[in-house]
Amino acid sequence: MKKFLLISLLLSCFFTFSQVPQLTENTEISVVTIGPGQLLNDSFGHNGFRVKNSFQDVIYDYGRYNFEDPNFYTNFAKGKLDYLMGASNTKDVFSYYQSQNRSIKEQVLNLNQEQKATLLNYLAKNYKPENRAYLYDFFYDNCATKMRDVLETVLNGEIEYKTPKAYKAETFRVLIQNNLYWNSWGSLGIDIALGSVIDRTAQPRDYMFLPENIFQFFDNASLGISKKPLVKQTHVIYTQNGDFKKGSFFTSPLFILSIVGLLILYISYNDKKKNKQSKWLDGMLFSLTAIIGIFLLLLWFATDHSATAHNYNLLWACPISIIALFQVFKNITNQWFIGYLKLLIIMLCLMTLHWCIGVQGFAPALIPILIALFFRYIFLIQLFSINSSK
Repeated sequence: MKKFLLISLLLSCFFTFSQVPQLTENTEISVVTIGPGQLLNDSFGHNGFRVKNSFQDVIYDYGRYNFEDPNFYTNFAKGKLDYLMGASNTKDVFSYYQSQNRSIKEQVLNLNQEQKATLLNYLAKNYKPENRAYLYDFFYDNCATKMRDVLETVLNGEIEYKTPKAYKAETFRVLIQNNLYWNSWGSLGIDIALGSVIDRTAQPRDYMFLPENIFQFFDNASLGISKKPLVKQTHVIYTQNGDFKKGSFFTSPLFILSIVGLLILYISYNDKKKNKQSKWLDGMLFSLTAIIGIFLLLLWFATDHSATAHNYNLLWACPISIIALFQVFKNITNQWFIGYLKLLIIMLCLMTLHWCIGVQGFAPALIPILIALFFRYIFLIQLFSINSSK
């Protein structure tokens, strides 16, 4: 059923709405807010403009993408993926999101006929094939910020926002993680991939990168000199039934990484008792941390993703370990490698300091691995130091 609804939604986008939005006496324009869904890419919700009158009932939204683009994955990885504006039948949109058990709310905008005409003309122009694409940015140019930016353009910046009562000064990272379950693989991946640039406190206006915050800020906004509310009416179309499943704890990052961390500590303990080295373990640890570090380095310097810069996860996932890897398998270790191991311990301490003073937040599920790496490096320093002195 869900697959059928999704296909209907996509077909309606491409075949149903070639006409421009029409203004009539009974035209209403609303901002629709879709709640979070089960999947990671649905965790933050969605927004769109609803245009309803005697002739049409259409939702125009932003943030769509074309999987058929031959360069889709390459451009996505580079941060250069063009997203699209789209239009779909409102009934199909609502049916699709209800089938996903996602809440739907609607705010009817308090606009006069002239303002409605200007907004509809803007949407019609933006919907032309040559104008639909735009360069997406998760924080500053997404489906939610488009609602704000389009309305501000159409209304000549006359919207006055009041800070919602529920507002609390938070960093961008906290705002993201508030929409995720902390002990999930999606939460872990985001905390590893995104750098310290998202650990600064967001300004109230910045909060509107999240669809739910568009709803909250619009609900408290007014229009220009008239001071009339921006929102005339609010309708709850659908309320989510129950909570989404969080998954089993036994497949969660914290549980699995704790098992891995304990295994590393156990092997290290046995190695210490026998005064030997499990080279296969160190080969895996240095390989994995180096590969992760190289990936993070590429995200920082080789892409246009603004949120992946200044990532201090490189303090534990050091790319240089790919060079030091060859020392792991040698019978006689060079002195510089012992010095490198000491550097790795210092960097783990620096990471802890960065975490404590708020320079960057890190994934809590990483703690077992970080502890295991710390003690493994200490053991290797002791082992190689003893062997080199013989």
